Amino acid sequence: MSRSHWLAAAFAMTLALIAPAHGQRELPDFADLAEKQGAAVVNISTTQVQKGRPGFQLPPGIDEDDPMFEFFKRFIPRQPPGGTPHDFESKSLGSGFVISADGYILTNAHVVDAADEILVRLTDKREYKAKVIGADKRTDIALIKIDASNLPKVTLGDPAKLRVGEWVIAIGSPFGFDNTVTAGIVSAKGRSLPQENFVPFIQTDVAVNPGNSGGPLFNMKGEVVGINSQIYSRTGGFMGLSFAIPIDIAMEIQNQLRISGKVSRGRIGVVIQEVTKELSDSFGLAKPQGALVSSVEKAGPAEKAGVEPGDIILKFDGKPVAQSSDLPRMVGGTKPGTRSTVQVFRKGQTRDLTVAVAEIPEEKAAQRKSKPAKGEPAANQLGLVLSELTAEQKRDLKVQSGVLVEDVRNGMRIDLRAGDVILSAIYKGATTEIKSADQFNKLVANVEKGQNLTLLVRRGENQLFVTIKAPNER
Repeated sequence: MSRSHWLAAAFAMTLALIAPAHGQRELPDFADLAEKQGAAVVNISTTQVQKGRPGFQLPPGIDEDDPMFEFFKRFIPRQPPGGTPHDFESKSLGSGFVISADGYILTNAHVVDAADEILVRLTDKREYKAKVIGADKRTDIALIKIDASNLPKVTLGDPAKLRVGEWVIAIGSPFGFDNTVTAGIVSAKGRSLPQENFVPFIQTDVAVNPGNSGGPLFNMKGEVVGINSQIYSRTGGFMGLSFAIPIDIAMEIQNQLRISGKVSRGRIGVVIQEVTKELSDSFGLAKPQGALVSSVEKAGPAEKAGVEPGDIILKFDGKPVAQSSDLPRMVGGTKPGTRSTVQVFRKGQTRDLTVAVAEIPEEKAAQRKSKPAKGEPAANQLGLVLSELTAEQKRDLKVQSGVLVEDVRNGMRIDLRAGDVILSAIYKGATTEIKSADQFNKLVANVEKGQNLTLLVRRGENQLFVTIKAPNER
């Protein structure tokens, strides 16, 4: 064999060997999945009758060059200036998916909130009026029903088996474009979002835009693993951060909605915060974990069980509380009336307490603010301007002692603000009740350089722990 023939044969063999490996790196084909599952995804349009005069007013930050302009222009009604005030219709769009052949559909609560009419359109262009069986704003889940039969329905998957980096696709109606398919990967699992205590979100980089809300998130097996609920965006459009509600949580909610039209959740009556490295050091905990109890509701389930402010809840019903956001989900998913075991860490030891779980009440009104005292004392070594509480302030705040933070000066980077009330301080494992500004300032002066001082602070009607590191230079 000549040298040229030998080289050609070797090259052909090399190509044959690397071809399979090269093929494995190709992007997946979503066509079959989209074709099979798309029929179970629906477009949802809602109409709400509002009082007054309609007008086309853009939201702040949106101008005619913004890609969101056409969306708002199309779906927000307008009227020439000077028109007579009258009732008008406001329309919005969303998505949903069929979970049973007899017409039950899952979507987001915010898609159907306050709607006077809900219209569901299938991929074959059939349209049905829908009624709301129930909606839960806390998880943003709604169950609606249309009078139809033999509908194509989705197959449900297990979000627990999802892996970060796994391919997923969304099907929905962004900006009203029916049955739009977008793809991406799972970016993270168990994401906690501000003001969202009951959902461990699935984070993806799947393109989700207005109109996608309520649509399904599929894994590569064609199973629904989540409901696309919200995005992080500074423009109103997609920026690479999308969040989906795990389908197992959604199905638990819809089951309660189908049976009773509402969702019942457990509560134990504590205000909690995350355990940081500084807080775990202050309390003598080996590593940051659990949920730190900053306050306990008077005569509530936790107080009756013996839970105290400063306890760190490590387990609930035998399940580890890895981070503070785990606890509301665990307690909320517990049937009211259940007696559950809470393991707390207190003064270097763990103990088990039994708490009778109560039912979570309706959301209450905004917090009450404390009143600032007159005068302005000099700032202490931490840059805090403090004053004594008046008898009226103590009565309003229902505290026996404490000092009021009037101001935070000198650029100190501490999590205190004007209006906070310092109730006690923890230093080297010892807790000191704060009764005066002079007492607190003396305590601060004795904190060793670079050491942590943990404060129990009253903020509005809540309490929290704040850790301050004493400056190395004074």
